[in-house]
Amino acid sequence: MCPPTMDLTTLLRQIGRPCTAFDVGGFRPTNDIEESWLGRVTHYAADETAPTDKHGEPMLELGQFYLPVMPFVPASLAGTTLLTAFISPNLEGDSDLMDGCWEIREYRSHAGLVRRSSEKTATGLKPLPLRSYLVDADHPVWDGGGLTAEQEDAFIALEREGAIADYFDVTSHIYGHKFGGYPSFCQSGVDLHPFEFVFQVSSDPKIQLNVIDNGSLTFWRHPELGTWKLYYDFY
Repeated sequence: MCPPTMDLTTLLRQIGRPCTAFDVGGFRPTNDIEESWLGRVTHYAADETAPTDKHGEPMLELGQFYLPVMPFVPASLAGTTLLTAFISPNLEGDSDLMDGCWEIREYRSHAGLVRRSSEKTATGLKPLPLRSYLVDADHPVWDGGGLTAEQEDAFIALEREGAIADYFDVTSHIYGHKFGGYPSFCQSGVDLHPFEFVFQVSSDPKIQLNVIDNGSLTFWRHPELGTWKLYYDFY
């Protein structure tokens, strides 16, 4: 006997994850440390400067994120107040080749941090402030995006029964910049366990960022070691 089909409400409750998403620009910045940015990093430890990549080239200031004011932050960042991200202006065709070409810095407190002028380069991103908002339920993309085999089968069964038109008709996914939720894969998804998906910065003409061909930079953190991985794909 086949097991009963899981109902849609249960399925959506199982797979929905909260996330913080962002409006990018379009408002006057405050320039306070509590304001998050893309394309700009303003605060450093006293002994820090903007990093260079393994080729000796200055990295881009990808973003600065003040976490306490975000409506949702992944649990692994519970002790982090400020996070800054840098990346090489030259993205490899395979993210596995990007060792030494990106850097994440975490600060438990902003006390003692030094404000520095943003270092502009010819290939720099356009800096824009961010305004955060809560998304109650972000759902995974199909094909390796985070569904279990059982959950995929349940959605297919509901579609065959005519209970839903298709998976995409009853779910929603944030493809833009976000903390939490699920990564936005362009190709078949990957599982980087034990690293957990934390945040992504997506291709965005507003900040003049194109990840090869409309991809997303996804950043994953080891919940115990605090180390990071970068993964991206593209169309």
